[in-house]
Amino acid sequence: MRGPLDARNPSAVVWDMDGTLIDSSSAVPDAFIETVTALGGTVHSRAEVVALYSLGPPHAMLSRMLERPCSGQEVDLYHEALTQCAARVTPCAGVRATLDQLRHLVPMAVFTGASRRAADILLAAVGLRDHFSVVVGGDEIERPKPDPEGILRACALLRVPAHACVYVGDAPTDLEAARRAGAHAAAAGWGHLYDPSAHADFVLKAPEDLAARLLTGRR
Repeated sequence: MRGPLDARNPSAVVWDMDGTLIDSSSAVPDAFIETVTALGGTVHSRAEVVALYSLGPPHAMLSRMLERPCSGQEVDLYHEALTQCAARVTPCAGVRATLDQLRHLVPMAVFTGASRRAADILLAAVGLRDHFSVVVGGDEIERPKPDPEGILRACALLRVPAHACVYVGDAPTDLEAARRAGAHAAAAGWGHLYDPSAHADFVLKAPEDLAARLLTGRR
């Protein structure tokens, strides 16, 4: 069980990536669509691809879209397409300044349903990779969100207990995973999958709101 909520003084902050740290709402779906098309599969819309994010890493998503198990080489093809599309990815508004403020105050990690390779590609493309000492990809765990495994792994690698961690994510599955992990669930209200009806410990209207909380708590 976690202790009383004190989100102003967490021991660590773990972030979701797509829709929370970066706007990849066109680049990632387009990379999947390009890959599936090249492999002879049925063309999907961007919205249909986004709806499959809950499946987890690229292997699971490609297998569903191709309606057959995909190979490692086919996953490599996706990552190559993603590298080309990554130039269109941008940090979400306010994220870079917020990370710059927090990086000297609290250890930070990323846990994303995307693969570790995809996370490194996208975070590097927008110049954010060096802000995080730990990155956990969906292909490094057995169970995708809302299972808490990824958050617990990130906290273990940061060497902080989950109950002392804030997990920031936009999707309802992010918030449920945080609750199951015993972490404090912070809803990224700017994210494209944010649902105001999903339960969160607190809602951030902008990334700067988290910086304000932490800076106030350390005065």
